[in-house]
Amino acid sequence: QVQLVESGGGLVQAGGSRRLSCASSRYIFSFSHMAWYRQAPGKQRELVARIAGGGITDYADSVKGRFTISRDRNTLFLQMNNLKPEDTAVYYCHAVGGASYWGQGTQVTVSS
Repeated sequence: QVQLVESGGGLVQAGGSRRLSCASSRYIFSFSHMAWYRQAPGKQRELVARIAGGGITDYADSVKGRFTISRDRNTLFLQMNNLKPEDTAVYYCHAVGGASYWGQGTQVTVSS
């Protein structure tokens, strides 16, 4: 059973930065792709950034130029810069590789 554990969330002021991590119990490069999603209160979960097995990335328009997804052997990262209050949400790590896996989420709160 694959385990994904997010960390790095917290309270940050608008304009600040934060780096989220997602530790995987399985070798990261064995997944066909991985992604970060987020869900704000009262809203649907939305895709933030995705990285395919070959390394191709794509981003939601709302975070382009501010967020960067990356990975190493066992960890997926999301570097978030110039944070805005509307980035406040629970951020989830997602992996696809034979099945779909989700982490438990980490809260990011951006104060104005």
